[in-house]
Amino acid sequence: MISNIPTGRSAKHQPPAQRAAAQKTATQGASERRLVELCSMSVRDSLKELDTKAKEGLTTEEAEKRLDEYGANELAHAKRLGVVADLLERCKSPLVIQLLVIAIISGIVGETKSASIVGAMIILSVGLSFILDRRSGQAVEALGKRVQSRTLVLRDGEETEIRISDVVPGDIVLLMAGSIIPADVRLLSAKDFFVSQSALTGESMPVEKSALVDKEHEAGLSAWELPNACYLGSSVNSGSARAVVVNTGVRTLFGSISASLAEKPEETSFDKGTRSFTWLMIRFMLVMTAAVFMIVGMTKGNWVDALLFGLSIAVGLTPEMLPMIVTVNLAKGALTMAAKKVIIKRLPSIQNFGAIDILCTDKTGTLTQDKVVLEKYVDLTGRTSEDVLTYAYLNSHYQTGLRNLIDRAILDHTEMNVQLCRLVDELPFDFQRRRMSVVVDFEEDHVLICKGAVEEIYECCSHYQIGEEVFPLFAMIRDNLFEEVERHNRDGFRVLAIAYREFPREKTQFEVKDESQMILLGFIAFFDPPKAQASEALGLLQEAGVRVKVLTGDNGLVTQRVCTNVGLKADRMLTGAELSKIGEDDFARVVQDVDVFVKLSPAQKEQIVRSLRASGHVVGFLGDGINDAPALKAADVGISVDSGVDVAKETADIVLLEKSLLVLEEGIMEGRRVFANIIKYIRMGASSNFGNMFSVMGASYLLPFLPMQPVQILTNNLLYDFSQTGIPTDRVDPELVAKPLKWNIENIKRFMFCVGPISSLFDYATFALMWYVFGCAAYNAPGVTPLQQEGLAKLFQTGWFVESLLTQTLIVHIIRTRRIPFFGSCASLPMTLTTLLIMGIGAWLPYSPFAAALNLVPLPPVYWVWIIGFLLTYSILTHFVKTWFFNRFGGD
Repeated sequence: MISNIPTGRSAKHQPPAQRAAAQKTATQGASERRLVELCSMSVRDSLKELDTKAKEGLTTEEAEKRLDEYGANELAHAKRLGVVADLLERCKSPLVIQLLVIAIISGIVGETKSASIVGAMIILSVGLSFILDRRSGQAVEALGKRVQSRTLVLRDGEETEIRISDVVPGDIVLLMAGSIIPADVRLLSAKDFFVSQSALTGESMPVEKSALVDKEHEAGLSAWELPNACYLGSSVNSGSARAVVVNTGVRTLFGSISASLAEKPEETSFDKGTRSFTWLMIRFMLVMTAAVFMIVGMTKGNWVDALLFGLSIAVGLTPEMLPMIVTVNLAKGALTMAAKKVIIKRLPSIQNFGAIDILCTDKTGTLTQDKVVLEKYVDLTGRTSEDVLTYAYLNSHYQTGLRNLIDRAILDHTEMNVQLCRLVDELPFDFQRRRMSVVVDFEEDHVLICKGAVEEIYECCSHYQIGEEVFPLFAMIRDNLFEEVERHNRDGFRVLAIAYREFPREKTQFEVKDESQMILLGFIAFFDPPKAQASEALGLLQEAGVRVKVLTGDNGLVTQRVCTNVGLKADRMLTGAELSKIGEDDFARVVQDVDVFVKLSPAQKEQIVRSLRASGHVVGFLGDGINDAPALKAADVGISVDSGVDVAKETADIVLLEKSLLVLEEGIMEGRRVFANIIKYIRMGASSNFGNMFSVMGASYLLPFLPMQPVQILTNNLLYDFSQTGIPTDRVDPELVAKPLKWNIENIKRFMFCVGPISSLFDYATFALMWYVFGCAAYNAPGVTPLQQEGLAKLFQTGWFVESLLTQTLIVHIIRTRRIPFFGSCASLPMTLTTLLIMGIGAWLPYSPFAAALNLVPLPPVYWVWIIGFLLTYSILTHFVKTWFFNRFGGD
């Protein structure tokens, strides 16, 4: 019983979250054990255990009672926030909270202009981010395609079609080709029953299922390996079966995977980087604002002015437009990818896409087409044989049972005229013989054509044929024969044998015993082919510095073949069983060294992804099956394809609507361009603000008046931020995106400390210019009236306002490239026009009708000669320091 499982700690002393997790794990374990137990019983005992009847099923009343007890047969889904909850969640950002506090305090002390400007910043930042994220989410919801929603069950002894959500434990379900398995079931009877569970286990071939219980071979099997169990999320390829429902909803194996999807997404590389930079600037802002507040308060004696000035400095140091700049950049990237039929479900996924240095991918359905293709038809010498193809085609064409993937692959390979033949008799496939035969009236005889497993057919053959010659099949030939078959298996092929026997036309009734003394004609070989552009796409990824790892539930031989076909090295492979034996200390090292993992469980895929992330890698995971869902969620960026199951598309951050994997490389490069443009804003803002605040501290101490009015600081900051709205359209130099780009807070700090003080040099030069050249030093001269002092202070403040805005706006053109600005690399036209516009507005404001409201005054004409010289010198010096910095510390 579940309650008897030792936990090592009293449940009542566990934290609620831990207690809930332990309870969920115990419930899932109990469900799996129950499935194993019932599949180990006889059919009669399993029906008795579930209190149901094979021929009548449940009564309507009993089904309703069980539906109330067990709940609807539905899976967990991630909850989407409502409009109000979403806005409130965005307002929890430290930057938004900081701006809200500043706006409220400004309003309380009567500075309505300052409060309005800060409020406008908040609305722009939060509002734009909300709108773009919502639009992206609505586009993704249009993708949702639920699997078949109805199934056939026995209720009150009659076949009844019901919604899959109404299926309950104990229901008797009727399954046939094309049916969706509606829950985890135990087979009661099955005929020629093949189930596709590649989405669950990664196996590309259909799996044979039988109602028989073989306790000797089934002992120790996991719930995923039971031959008489079928699982929610799989589908029927061929045959028919009757089954009893064991587990429904979140208690199914599929449900245990999907339950984790309702949890909050993990913090990605981009999220961590943004948070780290935000708190870096907040800590710096708190220190600088407190210092300026104390300096101004003690030197000027007006603590209210000191508070307002300090709050303005806090806004000046805050990258308040970071959310908006980031969102606009990410949204542009999402729109660019949407034009290439790629849906970006979460905007940060664009940057994460560009940052990944390891791409883990499933094989089935992602690298391969998830369908069986006839590749070879050869005689016993390995030469292509049209006779083998013809006989295989006749066998598949004339068999009257439901055609499986093998038959469809043969019929799709070629088209033959079979009008000269007719079906005489048929020996259907069964699991004991592992072969099936048709008898056709062909030319002058009745020909029995047999197709099936190599070993079983070999045992029924007495001769073999090469060309037109028939030879006795001696035992010594067997080793060579099976060595050739094994070679094909190693190449990833599934091999079947073709044999025949001729009978006189008088014989029209055939039995299994007639499958003897046959002539072995040759072999047909199938494989799950790689996607057409997989090889090219993976080559481009490797050139871009992205290491590719294959994580699949399929076997090693097939995986090795696929990897070879798409150009991936598979010299060393590790199975799930081998991986489970590796200790925790060696696990991280092994998963980094090995690139191909086979026979993995869903949990092992997730474990590998988490280990790689813990080692400092940014990991992308490409998968389309249910078994990929945990790894998709654990990765920095989960990628699925349009043909993937719903759970994979719901979990993924990015969905490829077309099967061309070339968009992977395009998406990575687009992500890098997005991140490169975001970093431009961050480096420019951090270094410029850092330098300006050093200037503020010095000027606040040295000057008898405020170096700039609070409203001027806020206006300067708003204009300066607006000038950067062209960044999302900017060009990115190829060398900046040649390798994965990640957040490097230490590098940003070093850049801030190296480049920031340069702006301070020119700020202090401007102070000297205004103080000594333009006569502001007269402020302290005897006989100067308060009105004259006010005029001199405004002149000084206007001079610094203009110089500060021009240098801050110009610096992005220096920082945006490692090349020589304007000559080696030019900004985009929108960005160039935006910065020119803001610089023009900055020069115009002192002469504009808004000058009085901003406490600005006209500047002497000669001032502009000095400023042009400052700008040229500033640009040259910053370029040389920037070049030294990147050569010394790199650009990461």
